[in-house]
Amino acid sequence: MRFPPYTVYPMTPEGQHLQFLRLALDEAKKCTPTPTAFCVGCVLVSCLEAEPIVISTGYSRELPGNTHAEANALSKFCSLPQDQLSKFNASAQSHADILASADVYTTMEPCSIRTSGLPPCAETLIDARVKRCFIGVGEPDDFVHCEGAQKLVNAGIDVIWLKGLEEESLNVARRGH
Repeated sequence: MRFPPYTVYPMTPEGQHLQFLRLALDEAKKCTPTPTAFCVGCVLVSCLEAEPIVISTGYSRELPGNTHAEANALSKFCSLPQDQLSKFNASAQSHADILASADVYTTMEPCSIRTSGLPPCAETLIDARVKRCFIGVGEPDDFVHCEGAQKLVNAGIDVIWLKGLEEESLNVARRGH
């Protein structure tokens, strides 16, 4: 598995998923807290090779314009030049090829409503046609009523609620509140 060393979990599928979610939590901790938004982290993982490969990361407000973690991770990946894609998979012809088998690990349920006018993260993930979305915690109703996970399911994306990091994911998300 190619990614920076972090707390080691047994390399069962569940342990591997928790390790990627921990990477997303590390991303969320980079976020500048604000009382009017959550601090969320996201990791995109390609599953085209025998071992999963981290292809991009993102966190809330990382890029200019009140941006969200999932959109930032996707934007950073999609901005990679075509000739860089072979490091993720030798036979990948496009960004879309890689995203079609990608897993998304996000510390909080992807938003379904944006009050800023930007597209919701659930729609962005649906448009990217990712394969699966692993979620640390559901979005609480602090700002809006979220239906992001249901929108993903309705679009045919597998949604997996990871157990064990809900409290930590929520505590990191609410920093600054």
